[in-house]
This record gives sequence, C-alpha cells and structure tokens, in this order.
Amino acid sequence: AMKHVGLNVAADPLMTASYTGVNGGVVIIVADDPNMYSSQNEQDSRNYARFAKLPMLEPADSQEALDYIKRAFDLSEKYSCPVLVRSVTRVSHSMSVVETGDRQEKPAAEYTKDPIRCVMTPVNARKRHLIVEERMLKMQEDSAGMAEEFINGSAKIGIITSGAPYQYVREAMPEASVLKLGMV
Repeated sequence: AMKHVGLNVAADPLMTASYTGVNGGVVIIVADDPNMYSSQNEQDSRNYARFAKLPMLEPADSQEALDYIKRAFDLSEKYSCPVLVRSVTRVSHSMSVVETGDRQEKPAAEYTKDPIRCVMTPVNARKRHLIVEERMLKMQEDSAGMAEEFINGSAKIGIITSGAPYQYVREAMPEASVLKLGMV
C-alpha cells in the first residue's frame, strides 16, 4: 500500500513484475490525492497501470473497496500478475457500512525456479512481452464483467465514469444513463 508518490519509487520493480508475473496473489493499493489535499504534487496512477500493462480496479465507495480487493486477488492469481487498486482521497477518508462476508483462506503459493520467466535479460523479456500482450487481451473479458450500467429517466444523457466521480455523477445528474467502469 502506498500513495501515488510511493508508486513512483516502486515503478521500476512494478514494470518488471508485469513481465515476470507472480506466484500467487499480489495486490498493490495506491492512494492518489486529486487536488493535493495532503500531498506535495498531483499524479494519476492510472497512467502506471496503462504503462505497465496491468489491471487497475477503481472503487467508488467503502463496500467496493472491500469487494475490489477480493476481486483483485482473484485476477492476480488467474493472470499471474500484480493488480493495482486505486483509491483517492475522498474514498480513502470515507466511512460507510460494509458487508464483510466470510473469510476465505487460500494455501500459500509455491515458488518454482524459472529463470526464463524471472530473469529479465533482453532475450527473456522479449518472450515475456508476448505473454503480457496476450494477458491484456484476455483481461478485456473480465473488465466487461466489472462494468455496471445504470439507466434512469429519459436517458438522453450518457456518462461513462469510474471510481469516486461516479458518486458525483449520480448526485448531480440522477436522470443520466451511466456506465460505471470497475476496471480501468
């Protein structure tokens, strides 16, 4: 877990981890600070997800924060890659009732020695690059499963949103048709 400026420090291993993959679930929670309420600068971590070719989930409230963390671990294990979960100041500082559900225990992942996958020399990285690109195509199907469509009223206005801005859209334009993306 880190703020957006911490992701800058972690960028080098993040890019490599996208190529090497992971043995088990790896979820990186990054908290962005739009409008710099408590940070020295303003950054958008969605750019890192796109740059590293990794999925990023963006919860809009406390319940989704919990649900998306669980989903992130499932995606990480399914695709053997780190998954980013982006929070923002408004979501991180909010409180609401959350349905927790039952705890799910999973066995620890086992490390398997695989130098072609784990040692990112140029020859190995070129081979892994193809796997990263294929993974992105496969994840498109999962991203469609995380989009929620809400159609109210006349639906003459359509808005596509994700994360915290979804709450503002629902409040400011309750009559609009809204496509809320979970994976960005």
